[in-house]
Amino acid sequence: MPYRYSATLFPMPQRFQDLYTLFASVRTPKEAEMLLKDMFTPQELDSIAERWELIQMLAQGVPQREVAEELGISISKITRGSRMLQYGSGGFMYFLEKLGKHVSR
Repeated sequence: MPYRYSATLFPMPQRFQDLYTLFASVRTPKEAEMLLKDMFTPQELDSIAERWELIQMLAQGVPQREVAEELGISISKITRGSRMLQYGSGGFMYFLEKLGKHVSR
């Protein structure tokens, strides 16, 4: 069963802290590529890259149906990404802005 972190109910397992530290240690795109290729299957990596692509399009104000059509993916995947962009922890917006990506407000 997947672990669901809730600061009020359970302490975060050390493995999560270790993972966050690992990602924080990545300094270059080449290091990121090395790590991600070893950590994920090609299909998992493609899914993650697709999620980042759709998040960027949504942040630019592209309508959900247009994103789905352009990327050839289901509207349910787009809706999930949209919810995370709007109601998630703020990580997507933080990194979009940090990377200088266009964000439509």
